[in-house]
Amino acid sequence: MARVDKFIWAVRLAKTRSIATEMCKKNKVLINNVEVKPSKLIKVGDELSIKKSAVTFSYKVLQDIEKRVGAKLVLDYIIDITPIEEVEKYKTILLTQKTYRQNGLGRPTKKQRRDIDRFLR
Repeated sequence: MARVDKFIWAVRLAKTRSIATEMCKKNKVLINNVEVKPSKLIKVGDELSIKKSAVTFSYKVLQDIEKRVGAKLVLDYIIDITPIEEVEKYKTILLTQKTYRQNGLGRPTKKQRRDIDRFLR
């Protein structure tokens, strides 16, 4: 059995262990639909849910893990059981963020910011 924050980091659901710990502290991690602390132990067969940008991703734990693994080996430890509707919602969110501001343009200028504010009102 491994700690939840360490497990999330080990299966590459979070870039760093401190980010995984923060996710737990902010109640964005659920095990079997119950909010957990970072030190909660996770067992094989548990359902892990992670909230990211208004979307809840769900995973089923297949094996226990202690060390971080390569991206190709992650499928040996978890299986993605996220509903299709949630995946589509996440794709829509990413698409709207991309169309809001084109890549490479950097921060908006003061005039552009005012124009955006006027448009959104």
